[in-house]
Amino acid sequence: MNIIALIKQVPDTAQLSGTVDGLKLLEDGGPRIVNPWDEYTLETAIQLKEAHGGKVTVLCLGKAEAAEALKTGLAMGADEAALISDPLLEGGDSLATARVLAAAVGKIGSFDIIVAGWTSIDANNAATPIQVAALMDIPVISYVAELRAVDVEAGTLSAVRLLEGGRETVSSKLPAVVTVVKEINEPRYPTFIGIRKASKADIPVWGIAQLGLEADQVGEAGSQVSVFDVGLPAARDANLQLIEGPPDEAARILADKLIDDLVV
Repeated sequence: MNIIALIKQVPDTAQLSGTVDGLKLLEDGGPRIVNPWDEYTLETAIQLKEAHGGKVTVLCLGKAEAAEALKTGLAMGADEAALISDPLLEGGDSLATARVLAAAVGKIGSFDIIVAGWTSIDANNAATPIQVAALMDIPVISYVAELRAVDVEAGTLSAVRLLEGGRETVSSKLPAVVTVVKEINEPRYPTFIGIRKASKADIPVWGIAQLGLEADQVGEAGSQVSVFDVGLPAARDANLQLIEGPPDEAARILADKLIDDLVV
C-alpha cells in the first residue's frame, strides 16, 4: 500500500504571549512547528502502513526550513520525504498550492491513499486537500475520525466522519484523499533511533521545473486570491468593575447595569 501524507510547517502559536506580537510569527525566522493537525496525518499514514504494508511518503511545500517538518515525519516512521520549494511559489493561494501538491503526487507515481489534516492553524481555510482531490479527479472524505475498513485488494475503504450534528459512516473507492481530525488517533513520539536516522536523511527538493509546472500556474501569478495586508485589530480600552456583596444582590446590580447599557 502506498500512502502519501501531506503536511505543512506553520508558526508556533504556543509562543504567543502578552509581550509577543503574533504577526512576528509569520515572518522569516519565527518559531515553526509541524501543523498540529498533521501530527494526526502522520500517525494515520504510519498506522496504515503497519496494517497493510507498503510505504509512506511525506510531502511538504515551504521554504528550506520546512525540511525540519519532514524530518519529524521520517522520525515517526515515514519512509520517504520530499520538500517542494521554489521562490516562484511565494504568495500562492490554496488552489495554487493544491496544483503544486497534485503535480508532486503525480511525480511520485501510483498511490492508494492521500492523508492530510483537515486544516492548518495559519490560513485555516480547510480547502487545500479538497482541491487536490478535485484536481486529481479522485474521491475525498473529510473530517475522518475513524478508518473502519481499508481493503487494498478490493480498492475500497470505510470511514467515520465527525460532523457537527453527529457521526456519518461512508465508503469510497481508492485512490482517495482523506482529511483527518484529532479524534482519529494519538500521535506517537519519535524514537531516539528514528530521530537520529531522520537527522541524516537527504531530503530531495523539487522546484516547479521538476514538477512540470509553469510560473503562471503557481504562487501569486497562479492565484485567484491575494492577501494585501495582515494586521492586528485596534486595541480597545477596557473598563473593569467588580461587583461585591451577596450573590443575589450582585446579580441584581449586574442585571440593572446590563439593561442600562442596552446589552439586553
